[in-house]
Formats: sequence, structure tokens, C-alpha cells
Amino acid sequence: MAPEVIAVGEVLIDFVASEPVPYEEVKFFEKCFGGAPMNTVVGVSRLGVSSGVITAVGDDSFGNFLRKELEKNGVDVSHVVVKKGKRTTITFVANDPATGERSFMFYRKPWISSTADTSLEVKDIDESYISGARILHVSGFSLSQNPCRNAVFKCISYAKKAGLRVSFDPTLRIDVWDSLSVLRKTYDKALKSSNIASFSKEEAEFIFQIEDPEEAAHRALEYGIEVVGIKLGEEGSMIFSDTGEKVELPAFKVKPVDTTGAGDGWNAGLLVGLIKNWDLKKCITVANAIGALTVTRRGAITALPNGEELQKFLRDEAKINIEI
Repeated sequence: MAPEVIAVGEVLIDFVASEPVPYEEVKFFEKCFGGAPMNTVVGVSRLGVSSGVITAVGDDSFGNFLRKELEKNGVDVSHVVVKKGKRTTITFVANDPATGERSFMFYRKPWISSTADTSLEVKDIDESYISGARILHVSGFSLSQNPCRNAVFKCISYAKKAGLRVSFDPTLRIDVWDSLSVLRKTYDKALKSSNIASFSKEEAEFIFQIEDPEEAAHRALEYGIEVVGIKLGEEGSMIFSDTGEKVELPAFKVKPVDTTGAGDGWNAGLLVGLIKNWDLKKCITVANAIGALTVTRRGAITALPNGEELQKFLRDEAKINIEI
């Protein structure tokens, strides 16, 4: 049987700075599992919903590490492609000491000639694998370069043909694109094919050129999207539906260590909720909780909870019982 949620896009190594200082002053970087869509399906799997991935790794030790981490977390890796002669993509991550904001230094196209994640090809895609799923989760980051862009859109076409819901996360990193015009045209095409989309406040403002996040969400709904999430960081989040429903909840208060992967964890909560047919209030409560837990440890997936851990957090922090 195919997994219920399949993610397509980048998987990579995050080298996360050991302390919040400028890159020039970092003494140590910790090797961590990374890649926004892959972080999300790890979160989905930990909550008991079957998940799988379509991605490419290099024929190297880092690629082996990433594949093993996916397997360890119960994610189906039967469609992880090993690209001979390619290196696994890496990025360095540091937090600004003044603002706490993350910055990324990517070792992939367009900065170097080629790495594995951008090398996924149309021929690597198995239509039958996608057609058995319920949700296809797509990263905008993976659309930044070909041949991967063509491969991802082929996945979307197979998903639409089979009646899956397509979930789109922009994963906006401007410096991995060759031009802003290509970025905007590509995102526009992806949004028109999506049923679910989630944005950080900054992503929504950039993509729709609208400062107010609620207005930006309504603009997204005009693309035909059914469910739109807006992540507001420490202020919480909002979810809108094409039926006119809106829910908004503040963030849970935790002591942040590393914000990498918080949005991916939030996405996992939303997708699990939609798979389980939860109402939007339950979806956003769970999504906010997972996002909060994710920032309590260094690395994107380190603190992603299983069902029992999530339930305990909600009982302790919100005094509510939610069946996962």
C-alpha cells in the first residue's frame, strides 16, 4: 500500500551553528537532518500517519545518513533515488545574535554546478506510487532548479490525475533561484495546482505583495486553494478555508533554542489533521503545539513529537486533552 502522505522535494544536511553568532565566529556546526518537505513527513510519521518521499541523495555518506534517518522515523524510502557521481546537498544555518532570525548558506545550484537534490528527473517518478496516496506535499524550494522542477510538476500532474490533494509550502529562499521572475511564475503555477498551502507571514507578503496576512490569505484562496495556513511565528497562526471559515490561535510559549523546522512541524500538524478530518480549531491547536516543540532543540526534526509526547504537552501547556 502507498503511504497516505508523500513529500516530494529536497533532502539535505543542515549544519547548524552551535551558538547564535555570525558565521565568521561560529566554532562548531552540528550535522542535522534537513529539507523542509522531509521534515514535514517525519512529523507526519511520528503522529502515526503513513508517509513516504520522492527525493534524490548523493552516492555518499551524507546520503546514507539521510536515508537511514528517514527509515528510522518510519518513512518509506523506496523512492529515494541515489544519484551516482553527485554529492548530497548541504547548507549551513546560523541565527543572528541580535534578532534570532536564521540565515542559510547553500551549497547547491546556482552557487555550485550540481548536487543531488536538484538532479531528480522525470524518469525517476513512479505514477503508481503517487496515485495510491491521499496528499502530495510539495516544496517550493525544489522548484528552483531543473531538472528537479520538471520532475516535481510531473508529480503534481500525477497527483491531480489521481484525485489527491496537493499541499504547497513555498519554502522561500530567494538565493537558490536564478531570477525573481522565474520564481514568481513558478510559484504562480504551483499555487494554481494546490488544494492546501501554508505560508510564513514573510512568504505571504513576498508572494502576494500584500502586507496584511489575512488579506494575503484571501488572495491565496482566489487561486482555488481550499485550506490556507499563515504562520506568524511567536504570535501564533491562522487557518482559512474556502468555505469562509477562519480560526486563529496564539503561539505556545516555550524557550527557543533553534527555530529551524518550526514551520515544517506546523505543516505536519495541519496535514495530519486534514487526513484525520479534524475541524480547523483542532488542526491549528496541534500545528501550533508541534511548531513550539520543534524549536526547543537544535535541528529540524530533533524535537518533533510522537502522539504521546504531543498529548502530554497539550495537557501541560493548554490543559486540554486531544486524541491523536
